[in-house]
Amino acid sequence: MDTPSNHRVLVLGAGYAGLTAAIRTAHRIRRGGGRVTLVNPADRFTERLRLHQLATGQRLADHRIEDLLAGTGITFVQGRASGIRTDLREVAVETADGSRVLEYDTLVHAIGSVCDTRTVPGADTHAYTFDDASAALDLAGRLPAIAAAGGTVAVCGGGLTGVEAAAELAESWPGLRVELLSRGAPAPMLGDRARGYLHRALDRLGVRVRTGAEIAGVLPDGVELTGGERVRADAVVWTTGVRVPALAADAGLTTDGRGRIVTDATLRSVSHPSVYAVGDAAAVSQSYGVVHGTCQSGIPTAVYTADAIALRLAGREPGPFRFGYVHQPVSLGRRDAVVQFTHGDDTPRRWYLTGRAAVAYKESVSSSPLTAFRMSRRYAIPARAMWTRGGSRNRPAALPKGYTAA
Repeated sequence: MDTPSNHRVLVLGAGYAGLTAAIRTAHRIRRGGGRVTLVNPADRFTERLRLHQLATGQRLADHRIEDLLAGTGITFVQGRASGIRTDLREVAVETADGSRVLEYDTLVHAIGSVCDTRTVPGADTHAYTFDDASAALDLAGRLPAIAAAGGTVAVCGGGLTGVEAAAELAESWPGLRVELLSRGAPAPMLGDRARGYLHRALDRLGVRVRTGAEIAGVLPDGVELTGGERVRADAVVWTTGVRVPALAADAGLTTDGRGRIVTDATLRSVSHPSVYAVGDAAAVSQSYGVVHGTCQSGIPTAVYTADAIALRLAGREPGPFRFGYVHQPVSLGRRDAVVQFTHGDDTPRRWYLTGRAAVAYKESVSSSPLTAFRMSRRYAIPARAMWTRGGSRNRPAALPKGYTAA
């Protein structure tokens, strides 16, 4: 049995899930002598939920990771994990001062995902992504000149990231021509009424939505569609498809087709029980299928994992991880939004929220991870208070004033 004395927990990745896992684990095990080390390439926390804002030239708050970790006792190492040796329980890390080897007793894999630019030729060299702040800032640097010339930005992908990016670009730069290219109708996960509101908002913002667009290649001056047609653009934003870096697969852990670690019911690797996986890097199965990577699901996996580690060190077995979705919030610029409330299996309910009330709700949700980080430094918030838990459907919650029924 594991013992808490000097137990070494190593967390790879300081995104929403990684930071939550590190902070909560430290709070739960430090009295028993456990130690937590957090590894991340950057020394700043990236609010990926807001990178579409950064890409339009808006300024975001600057969150130093060491400030978020203040008072936790966590050791922060700025560097990039380059290899995992599961047989030796150690990770090679490349830092500014050279290579280091960090040992662990328990590893939490939280390196997240990146946009998959390998599926279409030219996407990796000619398209902008929202994988990190530097990529978003690169686009922001070009937009003033493109907008001044009445140029075009093509956003590829009709998922929520693509919709939010297109709306933000159009609202922030009225002189810009924004085209949203999608195989099907944008935001297909929303209910009919909420999706109708979203489409009207995009039309009001001047976003040209083109469905049935199968992209065959990304070019320096636009994209080429299947069949040979070219759509000219001064900049291309790629938001479709995700993949997980090959760190876990290269180490011999069992992964799925996207590179995510396949986990058991307690979020441990099915092939290497000393490794937990959280957030986008985990293939977490529930009764309704594999949980898709979002902040909404990532933070609960981190909270659960921290508690599972503490329970096992105390000689107890955790129950299975159970998660149910609550909503799909979508910003439509800074002054509009739509929030689709969902069943636990992520299918839409009748209820949705729009306009200023939806903006306030979305902003509250977007800021809640930072609030949770700060509270977790001092308090172990009960897990049941932080996410819905259940099977494929959850009972409807009472709806406050301002909510709309379809």
